[in-house]
Amino acid sequence: MKMNERCPACGQRMEIEVGFWYGTSYVSYALTVALSVATCIAWWVLIGFSLSDTRFFWWMGINMIVLLLAQPYLMRLSRAIWLSFFVKYNPNWRNEKPEEPERLGSKAPGTPEPEK
Repeated sequence: MKMNERCPACGQRMEIEVGFWYGTSYVSYALTVALSVATCIAWWVLIGFSLSDTRFFWWMGINMIVLLLAQPYLMRLSRAIWLSFFVKYNPNWRNEKPEEPERLGSKAPGTPEPEK
């Protein structure tokens, strides 16, 4: 669950502002729905659904297990997608430092600026 403060390759700050990752819940929700639809279609094609037995409930249980196991990966993927909305790719990232976002309220009053 812990994220690096900066990218180990280019030095880009991961959390651009306080509370930046709250928006990833929308991306994670979309990925979760997409995965559930994909497993539903796969189940329907491979096994099928019927009103006379419990195949639908078996799919629901297996889908829940798949979502629980995939959650750490979905979280990381949703954070990467969310970050890509706000940080544009720089082809000269090896030679140019990333922009430092203005971080309001990121340090306690009276503490010195960290060295760069």
